[in-house]
Amino acid sequence: MTSSSGVTTLFLDIGGVLLTNGWDRKARVRAADKFELNQEEVDERHHLTFDTYEEGKLSLDEYLNRVVFYEKRPFSREEFKSFMFAQSQPFPEMIEFVKDLRKQYNLRVAVVSNEGRELTIYRVRQFQLNTFVDFFVSSCFVHFRKPDSDIYRMALDIAQASPEQVIYIEDRSLFVEVAQGLGIRGIVHTEYKNTREAMEAFGLSLTR
Repeated sequence: MTSSSGVTTLFLDIGGVLLTNGWDRKARVRAADKFELNQEEVDERHHLTFDTYEEGKLSLDEYLNRVVFYEKRPFSREEFKSFMFAQSQPFPEMIEFVKDLRKQYNLRVAVVSNEGRELTIYRVRQFQLNTFVDFFVSSCFVHFRKPDSDIYRMALDIAQASPEQVIYIEDRSLFVEVAQGLGIRGIVHTEYKNTREAMEAFGLSLTR
């Protein structure tokens, strides 16, 4: 079925929409507790370098060299990375919702996200996101980060969609506002029920 609303494409964030955040402050607090790190020091070093990692200009090992392994530790790099990856968990209801919308309305689905390369690749493979996402405009691949409007322009170009053909689901209101400035309609995602209702208001209702 083709949408009567003229929508052909969904833009989605990963963290906070399809999955939990990959490496947010709560995860870093848990890491500091588990590995007995100085939380304040980790946070300061993280904020000074994480944007560079998300832009694809550092590897995960280089990021960890700066934030954790700048001094000798009683645990291994692999132990720490395993912990990082394990923080990612799915939101099954949202994943199934997107899959159903894609199938019912023959939509293209694109991820537009700020994530580092190794975390992105792990999350895509672990949760099989590439089985229903057509392409990934991730900051680590394109070297732009939200809220830079160029990342949305690039996604539009790759999708070959005009802004009015796109609905963008994102948990950060600022990012939705930036996309709206380009003419892309957006939904600030807080929970499945509200997002489903917002999609219905845009004319995308599921028949089942």
